Amino acid sequence: MTDAAADPGDLLTSPLHERHLALGAKTAAFGGWEMPVEYAGGGVLKEHAAVRTAVGLFDVSHLGKARVSGRGATEFVNRCLSNDLRRIGPGQAQYTLCCDDSGGVVDDLIAYLRAQDEVFLIPNAANTAEVVRRLRVQAPDGIEVADQHRDFAVIAVQGPRSDEALHAIGLPVGHDYMSFVEAEHGGEGVTVCRTGYTGERGYELVVRREAAVALWEALLAAGSAYDIMACGLGARDTLRTEMGYPLHGQDITVQTTPVQARLGWAVGWKKDDFWGREALVTERESGSARVLRGLVATGRGIPRPHMPVAGPGGAPVGEVTSGTFSPTRRVGIGLALLDSSVGEGHRVCIDVRGRAAEFEVVRPPFVQAGVRTG
Repeated sequence: MTDAAADPGDLLTSPLHERHLALGAKTAAFGGWEMPVEYAGGGVLKEHAAVRTAVGLFDVSHLGKARVSGRGATEFVNRCLSNDLRRIGPGQAQYTLCCDDSGGVVDDLIAYLRAQDEVFLIPNAANTAEVVRRLRVQAPDGIEVADQHRDFAVIAVQGPRSDEALHAIGLPVGHDYMSFVEAEHGGEGVTVCRTGYTGERGYELVVRREAAVALWEALLAAGSAYDIMACGLGARDTLRTEMGYPLHGQDITVQTTPVQARLGWAVGWKKDDFWGREALVTERESGSARVLRGLVATGRGIPRPHMPVAGPGGAPVGEVTSGTFSPTRRVGIGLALLDSSVGEGHRVCIDVRGRAAEFEVVRPPFVQAGVRTG
């Protein structure tokens, strides 16, 4: 969860930074930002459980924000990013990928279609500048690509009681998964998105940074009746791993394609053009040499990123990309890029602290998804 290369003096901070410190947060560098990992009185396991059983409150303001606007903005974005924006309409959101010419994943992001002439993008923190740069290079006259990374905060409300917490402060709830509603709180505009990175029913709130503290405090106060808990990036990581959601920089990189990562569902294969299309179509037709798969320990082993994976006889078959202890299943789980010959149901071994630990190859998610419930 840390970015060891970052100089603490150069880290950006969220508009909620002082609130995190007041709550006793342990912070760390992530994507060039100093963000809370866990909170005093909570900890990863308690925060994880709060999201699975009640409601968790996350500051994810490190996520990027960019606005593409102008006549033909939707068509332009659709010629660049992998998924097909023609599948959705205004007020809906879509998971998509920014690929390079080789098909490698520069970033995965959410595109919010506000109108035919406006698309709002949320990339990952460390990749925002590169996504914006690539779009600006290709943008025709009349299309503006604005980097709004520092202009907005993003607060995630996740868990089976998230609707109750939002309703308590007067925000709209109940709209469809991957859709959003423009609302107001305390005289400030709030985009209420039915999205998240935990696998639970929940929302992500996009608000101008000046209004972030008031919204955060209102949610904590009103949510206390529903056992709300402030949660850090530690729990966010265990939650997303249980769902098998990829993390850019680990599970997907510029050296990993959507075909290898089993993200072909986020590619508009029928589109005439998008970045990396030719390479990806070729790989899809010929087959990939490696595939991102799930791992579940048959014993007590916990996989960690970069651990080599061995097949029968000890032959190397891949590498762990993400790994953790699943608080829900009480077992070690992970994601790994494995040779395509290794399929679901196979058994592999990982050297965990000098001991050979056995894992079964499975298809994620590792727990039942709750994003569409309610």
